[in-house]
Amino acid sequence: MRKLRSLSVVIVSVLALQSCKMNKEESGSLPDVDVDVQADSGELPEYDIVWSDIDITTTTKTVKVPKVVVVMEEEEVEVPVIDFDMPGEDKAERSLVVEAEVSGKEHELNIMEIRATKNRLYVISKLQELTTSLGDKTMRIQDQVYVNAPDLDVQHIIVGKKADRVYNSNYKYVDSMTEVDNIIGDAKTIYSE
Repeated sequence: MRKLRSLSVVIVSVLALQSCKMNKEESGSLPDVDVDVQADSGELPEYDIVWSDIDITTTTKTVKVPKVVVVMEEEEVEVPVIDFDMPGEDKAERSLVVEAEVSGKEHELNIMEIRATKNRLYVISKLQELTTSLGDKTMRIQDQVYVNAPDLDVQHIIVGKKADRVYNSNYKYVDSMTEVDNIIGDAKTIYSE
């Protein structure tokens, strides 16, 4: 029992010393002692220390992490509605949406014209770079109009510089309206901003 108590005192002393910060302020010295003692040699106690077995692995957990999210909110706004008939064709209202993902600087994207042929609608938009820097971020922009028209194939043509983004591969990019005229030919303009 005495050995256990001595061991407890040693362990508590070691833990107490480890949990505090000591700064030496003065040098010290031991007293001079002249003692003539005879003793048998002692023996230090032996300890069998069993350490905890610690394994470090990974696992998948659902945790909350901060994310920047652009929230699309619904608002009532005035939007153009184009209504046109084609002989022998049923029509329905639908939204024509053009989107682009840009970086570097803010941009503006506007649907400028819609032209029609017998079986296709051409949505012609203009992508224009503005002056405000986006830094190292990207931005998705869009414009839309509604049409009451027969279910025709839709091709989007954007006049402006194509940003180097995979998302922008859905549309054809050209440098000028002259190129648009060369691509479309004799399509009839049904909407112009």
